[in-house]
Amino acid sequence: MADVDVAPTFGAELKDGFKPANTWVAHGISWLDEIQQFYRERSAIEKEYAAKLNALAKKYFEKKNKKSAPLSVGDTPAMTPGSLESASLTTWSTQLTTLESRADEHDRYGNNLLSQVAEPLKFLGTRFEELRKRHADYAGKLEHERDSQYADLRKTKAKYDAACQEVESKRKKSESSFDKAKAQSAYQQQILDMNNVKNTYLIAINVTNKQKERYYHDYVPEVMDSLQDLAEFRTMKLNGLWTVASQLEAAMLESSKGLMQKLATEISRNQPHLDSMMYIRHNLGAFHEPPDKVFEPSPVWHDDDLMIVDESAKIYLRNVLSKSKAHLGDLRREVDKKRREVEGIKRIKQRIREGTEKKDEVLVVTQIFALQEDLHAVDRRRVTAEVETSTITSAVGDVTLGAKNHNFKAQTFKIPTNCDLCGERIWGLSAKGFDCRDCGYTCHNKCEMKVPADCPGEQTKDERKKLKAERQEAANSLLKPTASSPTVATDSPTLTRSNTMNSLSSGYAHSARRSITGGPTSPIDEVPPEPSTPRPAAPASTVSSTTARKRVMAPPPAAYISELPGSAPNGSGSPDQQKGKMLYTFEASGDGEVSVVEGREVTMLEPDDGTGWVKVRAGYKEGIVPASYVDWAPPSPMVAQNTGASARPESTYSNSGSSIGTAGPKKKGPAVAPKRGAKKLKYVEALYEYTAQSDAEHSMTEGERFVLIKDDPGDGWAEVEKGGATKSVPASYVQAPPAAAAAAEDIVLRDIPQMPQKHDTQQKGFETEREGYREPPRAADPAATFYPERVTSVRLVKRYQSQRERRKSKLDDVAAYRRSRERSSIG
Repeated sequence: MADVDVAPTFGAELKDGFKPANTWVAHGISWLDEIQQFYRERSAIEKEYAAKLNALAKKYFEKKNKKSAPLSVGDTPAMTPGSLESASLTTWSTQLTTLESRADEHDRYGNNLLSQVAEPLKFLGTRFEELRKRHADYAGKLEHERDSQYADLRKTKAKYDAACQEVESKRKKSESSFDKAKAQSAYQQQILDMNNVKNTYLIAINVTNKQKERYYHDYVPEVMDSLQDLAEFRTMKLNGLWTVASQLEAAMLESSKGLMQKLATEISRNQPHLDSMMYIRHNLGAFHEPPDKVFEPSPVWHDDDLMIVDESAKIYLRNVLSKSKAHLGDLRREVDKKRREVEGIKRIKQRIREGTEKKDEVLVVTQIFALQEDLHAVDRRRVTAEVETSTITSAVGDVTLGAKNHNFKAQTFKIPTNCDLCGERIWGLSAKGFDCRDCGYTCHNKCEMKVPADCPGEQTKDERKKLKAERQEAANSLLKPTASSPTVATDSPTLTRSNTMNSLSSGYAHSARRSITGGPTSPIDEVPPEPSTPRPAAPASTVSSTTARKRVMAPPPAAYISELPGSAPNGSGSPDQQKGKMLYTFEASGDGEVSVVEGREVTMLEPDDGTGWVKVRAGYKEGIVPASYVDWAPPSPMVAQNTGASARPESTYSNSGSSIGTAGPKKKGPAVAPKRGAKKLKYVEALYEYTAQSDAEHSMTEGERFVLIKDDPGDGWAEVEKGGATKSVPASYVQAPPAAAAAAEDIVLRDIPQMPQKHDTQQKGFETEREGYREPPRAADPAATFYPERVTSVRLVKRYQSQRERRKSKLDDVAAYRRSRERSSIG
């Protein structure tokens, strides 16, 4: 800021501005107290900081001493380090010592702030406030003198006004007085007195004006200039103390800088390889590479480590080899590409270390790890493909030569389709599979690698149908059981599961039982194991001569298990026990219950006593299941029992994948009745015949019995259960069994109840059902034929509305018929 020749002053510029100036100076002096409080708090912070630095250094000295050995040579060194520390720990000790020295500097700085800055500020603030008050008192005295002069002038003015009034009064008296001479003399004398008072008043005015001039131009400016000098003197002293504070802090920082420079020198001596060298020297030891993995035979299946090379195995190996060879070239190129990317990022990292490139090293290292993860993933796939290729080629040669592989495309089958290899349904939980684009071959995901490479190429629609039929016939033929199980297996053993029930009702056993060849069975489908003895090995001549090496198969697991409780020979129960089939899968959730899958055959042990639960035997397991989950077969005479496997009836395989003949998603069981001990089920009987109008309703015949699931909530409909399905029926069409009998006797005197209105949510509220009135069972419902089917298309709404209007008139006729019957019954 440039200096001016003559600095402006308060007296010359502000004139009568003492009071605001005095207030401003008072603020400046009171500010000194805030400044000295600041330095006191700063001193306290520095002292507290110094104490915390000392405590921090002490804390981490103790931690360093505890972790010195693990940080230097690890947890399990081959040689103890003694009192030696790694280079990094030595540097760390230097940093902690430097921290303690810096703490001492901050403590000293805090003491200096108190003694050299805060205390002088407090003293100056007190002295400056005293001077300011003296200026204020003097200015007040000058103002009082000015006001006194103004008061004297006002008094003189009042005397002058009174003299003028007296003259006027004398004049009026002289005019009305009888003694004119005396009155005139008094009047003249009063005029003289008035003139003297006037002169005195004029002199007082001049004196007052002169005093005012001196007040505003001499006295007040002098006081204000002195006040200005006081404010500037305060600023000068404040600057001096600020300078002292800055010098103290600069000295402290300079000392700290020297400490940090010394620390930087020590840090530069800590070379990165020194810690590694110390760790290596104290952890030298012998390395033993883990041995390679070898083939371990199963404890129940004695085998060797040679590859199986029969025809079935070759199909699987050919498919594996085809996939590996197809991907190997791409994988090698992908590995080379990923490796080049990793090397490029590593070069960037080295340039960052050298300081030639400005990037975040952490982000670069993160990219390196991400690329290395991708590289390792692709490289593992490459190694797997190479080893698979070399292993299969060394065992069976290149079996992919001349193979006609299927052009498979992965898809999820939304329509139930049969697998051309195993014959099972591709649906539900097993809906994912493959479809050949050329010949239409379909298979499960699990069957893909077992499909022979015999694709005939692109086929027409008729040729695909013919191939499909041939493949399904071949798949079903493989599922038929053999007459007896071989005692010695060749390289392609066949495991057979035979029928466990001697007889069931006609057509029922064939739909409920299976015999599966070469496939695993679910543990829940297993029958009780029969006691048997280990079968002797057949002579060597019985083994196929085409295999290079013979394998003796271990006996099946049933040979090691004794007969379980509740099982019988051939799995048949007592002749008087009723048998049935599970309509739905039931999962046990309490004591006494048993889990049974859909389609499983069960034997009734205890019938339903009204609780909705029956006790059954499924294989060798016993427990209770919901009665509505079981479809009981009518009793039939049992065939004489024969233990020979050849005398058992063959089980017919169903392509549906379940015992239920219809294809579709897995069915959900109905509402389960309360367990034993709970409230008994409530039954109702149909009073009239009723035809269901939608899939959500039950059809009824007179006298038909249902299980009541939910009574009428007020909308005129009740929920009942029949055949495991819970649907709605008109609440007024059903009644408890005792009331139903009475109603049947008096049915001619009763009228068919009013059908409830039911809102069709599928038609968004534009259609309300109106059922006709049905005759008792002896007569058909006259209005049943006029009820239109439900429609969901908006295009048909208008047409059906017009039809409904015509049919409404016919329904009115039915209502009239109803009223006439009421009158006749009342009469």
